[in-house]
Parts: sequence; C-alpha cells; structure tokens
Amino acid sequence: MRFLNYARLLRLPNVFTAFADILLGTIAAATWQSHPFGAAALLLASGCLYCAGMVWNDYFDFEVDKRERPFRPLPAGQISRTAAIRLGSILLAVGVALALAAGFTSGSYLVWPGVFAALIAIAVLLYDGWLKRTFLGPVAMATCRFLNVLLALSLATTTEAPWLLRLHLAGIVGLYIVGVTWFARQEAGRSHPAHLVGAAIFVAITLALALVLPVYRPPGSVIPAFPYLLVAFGFYLGLPAYRAIRQPEPKHVQAVVKRAILGLMLLDAILCTAEAGWSGLLIILLLPPALLLGKWVYST
Repeated sequence: MRFLNYARLLRLPNVFTAFADILLGTIAAATWQSHPFGAAALLLASGCLYCAGMVWNDYFDFEVDKRERPFRPLPAGQISRTAAIRLGSILLAVGVALALAAGFTSGSYLVWPGVFAALIAIAVLLYDGWLKRTFLGPVAMATCRFLNVLLALSLATTTEAPWLLRLHLAGIVGLYIVGVTWFARQEAGRSHPAHLVGAAIFVAITLALALVLPVYRPPGSVIPAFPYLLVAFGFYLGLPAYRAIRQPEPKHVQAVVKRAILGLMLLDAILCTAEAGWSGLLIILLLPPALLLGKWVYST
C-alpha cells in the first residue's frame, strides 16, 4: 500500500511519457547506438526529473488539493510533506547528476546534457512553485517538455541532428503540451467550452506544424505513412475532445487529458518515424506498461 501511495504521488504511469521524449531524440539521432551509456543515463535522468516535478506539484498544491483533491497522498496524510520535500529534492539532484554523467563520451565531454537537465530542474520548480497559477502556466509546463526533447538530442552532433531540427521537434512537443495544459486548466470543475475549443484548435495547429518535418530528410526517405499517422492521431484525440466540449464535465475533460498525456508516447513515436523510419514506432512499446499502471494510479 505504501508503494501505491508513492506511485500516486509520482504519477508513475506518466513517467513513460518522459522516457518517450528521450527515445524520440536518441532514436532519431541514432545516439542510442553511438552512445548507449549516455542514452540510458538520459532516460533515467529524464524519469527522475519528471517524477520530481510531480512531487513538487503536489507539495505546492497542498492547500488546493485539500479542498479539491483530498484523496491525493499528501492531503490524505498518506505521505508527509517533509517526506515529499526530501523525495523531490533527491530526484532533482539525481536527475541532474545522471545527465552530467551522460556527458562523458569516448575521449570528450559534452556539456549540453548537464545544462539542459539543470534548466529542466529550474523550470520544474518555477512552474510548480509559482508560474502554474499564472497565465504563463501552460507555457511554463511546455518549456519543461521542450527542454526534455533538447536533453534527448544533447548527445548528437549537428550533423546527426541540426539545431533547426532539434528546435522543431522540441517545439512541436512543447506546443502540444501548451494545448493539453490549456485543456486541463479547469478539469477539477466544469470547464468553459470556449477554453476547450481554443485548446483543441491549438493542438490541431501543432499537429499541422509537424507535417513539415520531412523537409530535414532527403526526398523520398520518409515513410509514406507519416502524414496519415499524424491524421489518425488527430482523430484519436479529437473525437473524445469533441465529446468533452459538448459535455464539459470533469469526467469527460479528465478522460481527454489522460488520453492526451499518455498519447504523447504515440506522438513521439510518429514524430520519430519522420527521422528514423518505422523503427520510431518502437516507442509505442512504452504504452502498455503505462496503461497497466494507470489502472491503479491516476494520471491527472
């Protein structure tokens, strides 16, 4: 039972979405082959940083959760706030340390993994402690994801992954999270339909921006299914989003948010196919364990 309490505090099913971001970068740039230790260290670093963000989120939201989500581990008294501070701090420190270790490659040291991990740690604390409750909340959350994709690509050379490609991939994931966070802002109560419509349109525009990713590859080298996979993903999110817009009750909105969060693994896999071909779909293998854990641990 104690493990389950901590799993709920960490939103454990969602950590697989952080892993998916790292696999997006390491498969797209093939650094999982050239730097296997570094790629594995980045995977663990990203997981630690993400889980730290979940812990600090609940720590700073303690008073709000006592009113709106009393079942969560901290307001329910299942885990103390002191334990949360200790766990959140350790996870941030370990995440940055693992990223620094990832920078060691054969005969050289790369500073970017440590830099991006440190920036993620700062962004996590700023979002959870302050920015979440401002109009900049969705942008701050997206910045964490944006930096996570850049962390995933931090082992690559500019030949393997030009900076324009890195920023494009990270930007798509970041903008997607802006839309998802926007959609979820009123999930605890009845959402305003206009806000849901705006968020849904924003996500649709983001997916459209992803359609131009093939420009970074030689003509004819991108799998023909890539645009169709993106369109299918749009319907995967769009149909339940339409239901939530018509009936903006918490259960409908939260169902869309959960699907969108876990759906990030699908999006990462599809984006990866634009650079790595069909092997990018291997990222989807993260989905079954996330869904299995999701039967006992909430995602929102």
